[in-house]
Amino acid sequence: MILFDARGHARSASPNDASEYTPDAFVMDMARMVDRAAAKRVVVGGISMGAAIALRYALRYPDSLVGLVLASYPSAGSASTWALELADALDREGSEAAGERYVWGGGRFDAESAKWIRQGFLEHRPEVLSSVLRQVLAVEPAVADRAEALRKLTVPTLLVAGERDTPSVESTRALLDVLPHARRVVVPGAGHVVNLEKPESFNEALRDFLSEIEDEK
Repeated sequence: MILFDARGHARSASPNDASEYTPDAFVMDMARMVDRAAAKRVVVGGISMGAAIALRYALRYPDSLVGLVLASYPSAGSASTWALELADALDREGSEAAGERYVWGGGRFDAESAKWIRQGFLEHRPEVLSSVLRQVLAVEPAVADRAEALRKLTVPTLLVAGERDTPSVESTRALLDVLPHARRVVVPGAGHVVNLEKPESFNEALRDFLSEIEDEK
């Protein structure tokens, strides 16, 4: 298994040039990780923006995969609005104030989840995060806009959404309608960071999915 921080995030490199943060750049980073794994049976996945990048990777390199995991997949409309508003707030106010208002504050999460979300958020340089929000998350297309390509994607796919994360519930429902070999799990009581809020349920869904793929060898 390979776990990696996307460019501009946590311990990975954070180029100063805003043009380094594009969907293609993130997809190629994932491709390099897959090449490094040198595995015959590859499952890629991600959460939120990571799910969007994983789906882009799968559409570009479908034959390289035996499985795809898309958790808290961002809804094009609401994610774009939120991403642009947060980017503007980062530019004006900095990470702490913007994050409190748009990310971990307002009682959105329990105290433990909010602590980890805040820690991860503050590991980003604000100008880098602003570029990522504007140039990657905000430009993610709607499911309907690429439905034809998605219907041709035959890789087994696990879709996970938290019950309280209405945009992701809707976006994963839309994906379920067009992906021919997808299954969907909506985790009761969870929000957008479903893996942190309900780790047991998230891990159970992931284990079941990976076991089925293993059985199909």
